[in-house]
Amino acid sequence: MSTTALERTAPTGMTAARRRRVAGSVALVAVLVVAVAVSLAVGARGLSPAEVWHGLTAAPDADRHHTEIRLIVRTVRVPRTVLAVVAGLALGAGGALIQGFTRNPIADTGLLGVNSGASFAVVSAIALFGFTDPFQYVWFAFAGAALAGGVVFGLSSIGRGAGNPLTLALAGQGITVFLMAMTTAVALSDVKSLNALRFWNAGSVAGVGFGVIGPVAVFVAVGLVAALALLPSLNLLNLGDDVARGLGVNIALSRTVGIVAVTLLAGAATAACGPIAFLGLMVAHVARYLTGPDYRWLVPYAGLLGAVVLLVCDIVGRLVVRPGELDAGIVVALLGAPFFAALVWRGKFRSA
Repeated sequence: MSTTALERTAPTGMTAARRRRVAGSVALVAVLVVAVAVSLAVGARGLSPAEVWHGLTAAPDADRHHTEIRLIVRTVRVPRTVLAVVAGLALGAGGALIQGFTRNPIADTGLLGVNSGASFAVVSAIALFGFTDPFQYVWFAFAGAALAGGVVFGLSSIGRGAGNPLTLALAGQGITVFLMAMTTAVALSDVKSLNALRFWNAGSVAGVGFGVIGPVAVFVAVGLVAALALLPSLNLLNLGDDVARGLGVNIALSRTVGIVAVTLLAGAATAACGPIAFLGLMVAHVARYLTGPDYRWLVPYAGLLGAVVLLVCDIVGRLVVRPGELDAGIVVALLGAPFFAALVWRGKFRSA
């Protein structure tokens, strides 16, 4: 094929790929909207679409039947649905970002120690101050997640291996193991902390009001803005540090802002609903399969997929053991563990 022919076909190919990505993102938004509608209707008491609408629009002085439905929809299911979308968006985007910055295909947001940092802060707040309400200890959870992420990044930025993705992974693993041991020690010494940790560690989007969701959404929004600003640089970083530096990327600044963005996203989500394993790992790989390696598309796709998956897992958890329910984190883990095993098997199979 001549050079002229290549020049004619390249733009067409790029336009077709862009159209597929746009169509895919529109489809994901449509699926998310459907999942939101189902989430508002499904639960221990099923509601029809008309009842959901009345619950959203009924006045406070409505009749007793509509007042009951209004309480169910507005005070239980709307906050639960919003938190699932916000947390899923944060964990999905954070998972794609941490894989990009560490160049590690099995990296998850827990790699920075944010999950273990939040867990340790929660049990410490309960043991020391007697906090039991999520609005009280969510701030400790976020502070613990942010502090753990900062320590991990600081340790990975000193010494001979400064800035090396492997150093970041090793520092994260070391801090995670240490904080998990400290969390266990505090929980075993205080029955109230142990009971609270047992519930919080399951990972649930239930029982959290807008007093918590509002501030969490602000942190997530700041993290997303920082992440979106970094996506062109992240594409260049994945070509190698030397290439990125030659193309004008400030590697230290990009990695610093990237780790801050991941800490904001994962820390806020973990503080609100507890550690949810495998979600960022799963959706990042699915997004990469759908969009290719371009992080300008991969990260938004991963965010949308995270919101859809977490919300669907929460809906499934309400249905499988009715009238009880499984926490969303448990359903995600049941889905994520086989997915992780499949990734390992696929890697071995390709290398064989």
